[in-house]
Amino acid sequence: MFAIVKIAGQQFKVTQGQNLYVPHLSGNAGDQVEFSDVLLADGTDSFSAGSEVKLKVKAEIVKEVQGDKVIAFKMKRRKGFRKKHGHRTLYTQIKVTDIA
Repeated sequence: MFAIVKIAGQQFKVTQGQNLYVPHLSGNAGDQVEFSDVLLADGTDSFSAGSEVKLKVKAEIVKEVQGDKVIAFKMKRRKGFRKKHGHRTLYTQIKVTDIA
């Protein structure tokens, strides 16, 4: 069984027991979170999409991690202007515990 769920504006295909990295969610490690915005669900005997999906995806927050460093470099030639900014995006690792 799998489901397509919308988490923080992005769509993810999830199955039970799967670990995945999603954009930063508020909460601590070990907290339970529930996602009710399920777009599509495919079970062993049924398939549902759109507004007829009544499932919820339950997950547990495993830890918070930082992504790779992203560099934004701006430069104007022959002017001596150089500006370098960088950041690392925060992600939350979750483990899907139940699709019900």
